[in-house]
Amino acid sequence: MQSAKVLFLDRDGTINQDTGRYVSCREEFVLIDRADEAISMARQAGFMIVIITNQAGIARGIVTPHQVEDLNDYLNELLARRQASFDRCYYCPAHPDYPHPEYDRFQDCRKPSPLMVEQAVSDLLEAGFVVDREASFFIGDKVIDVECGQRAGLKTILVRTGHNEEALCHERRVFPDHVADDLFHAVKGHVLGR
Repeated sequence: MQSAKVLFLDRDGTINQDTGRYVSCREEFVLIDRADEAISMARQAGFMIVIITNQAGIARGIVTPHQVEDLNDYLNELLARRQASFDRCYYCPAHPDYPHPEYDRFQDCRKPSPLMVEQAVSDLLEAGFVVDREASFFIGDKVIDVECGQRAGLKTILVRTGHNEEALCHERRVFPDHVADDLFHAVKGHVLGR
């Protein structure tokens, strides 16, 4: 068994621009400045990269699982230009306000639930990696990302891109370990501390 430090990342609003609607095609998928560089730096520092994302657009009939997976493939193509990639991606297709016979069984996985993180930890264990939670981080742009990371026993960083819910975090008394302007500054300043 090998010890692994993992960077758990939200996707929309953290890695790629959140346009306020569900991204459904490659043309709409635009990386936030230097997000690919940030992932590359974390990779070079020995972090595994795991994406944890709510994709309720699936239950709402706005995007299909195939489209979500194609965008994830595209993200890896973009990251490859920086000699980077992500290791795994977990997404929750369900939404409590949009019941769907096929996806309702995934309701419990929706962030802020830590179940997708726990699934990743379990899958990595099966692959021979023990996740060192104390050395791992969860980075996202919403309160639910911070809550998810905290419930999973990870260090948390809120980024000001995407929804930038810094004020909402204070309002709800959900305090991330760090706040950063974007993923690049989160990784450079807090994950790698340089």
